[in-house]
Amino acid sequence: MKILVTGGAGFIGSWYVEYFLNQHPDGEVVTLDKLTYAGNLKNLAGVIDDPRHTFIQGDVCDPGVVENAMKGISAVVHLAAESHVDRSIDNAGVFLRTNVLGTGVLLEAARRAGISKYVHVSTDEVYGSIDSGLAREESGLHPNSPYSASKAGSDLLALSYFSTYGLPVVVTRCSNNFGPRQFPEKLISLFITNAIDDAPLPVYGDGLYKRDWIYVEDHCAAVDLILRDGRPGETYNVGGEKDRTNLEITDLILEKMGKPKSLKTFVKDRPGHDRRYAVDSSKIERELGWKPRHGFEGALGRTIAWYAGNEAWWRAARAGGQPIR
Repeated sequence: MKILVTGGAGFIGSWYVEYFLNQHPDGEVVTLDKLTYAGNLKNLAGVIDDPRHTFIQGDVCDPGVVENAMKGISAVVHLAAESHVDRSIDNAGVFLRTNVLGTGVLLEAARRAGISKYVHVSTDEVYGSIDSGLAREESGLHPNSPYSASKAGSDLLALSYFSTYGLPVVVTRCSNNFGPRQFPEKLISLFITNAIDDAPLPVYGDGLYKRDWIYVEDHCAAVDLILRDGRPGETYNVGGEKDRTNLEITDLILEKMGKPKSLKTFVKDRPGHDRRYAVDSSKIERELGWKPRHGFEGALGRTIAWYAGNEAWWRAARAGGQPIR
């Protein structure tokens, strides 16, 4: 199988490119990435010289680039997206362009190419804040930020190509990812790198916002199962079963790194901040046999160790695109 992975030089994308090539000795990957601040060819260092891997620098919003990347492709895993809520609040237009228009360009090229499977990777944030219980695939969409609204729009556009054209689209909605090589602006990667520098860890509001966390390799395993066996026209939630408050995460990072709690700093809350995300993953567990394999604390320890041992990577990444928080 030869697949196209968009956003493959980013955090989740690069992990998935490596995962696919490791799991499928006869597989081939074409990686398409614009190399924005969050994309980095160093993320692909382990596969960049693999003869089964081809890298194309380009924008998913460019029909010519996408059509060229789609040649000879049998399946698509669409991971290219602007993904940071804070940046979407500052500049919503970039998110609408990449996440909605880019998805539309890719879908149209995939339709014309007659690909056999199109996996559209989305987020649990499209469900909005979940006061209690778990969001299921049939739950309503209530996005509250420009980022989550752009992802909800792209989800619906992707599913419309299944209904209208019969394109074999599958949508995944995953909880918060963490792990090595994540650009240091998301909560865990930012707080680890700030703690290394003895810089403040900025906690929004009262710090009691809850998120479900999943180690990135577990997410990749889910995407790969969905690529192979997911039912076209369906949506699958992918959760890590690690529902914790931001304060709990902050305190755990400081404890594991031997840093003082005085680094914890409460800052003004961001607009439209969802109180809690939590998804029901029973569908993918029941249908495809997927379960997260990595315990949260062990995976967090490995992540901390990676950032501590790879300062050159994250300092260079941060210098190229300052985190917003």
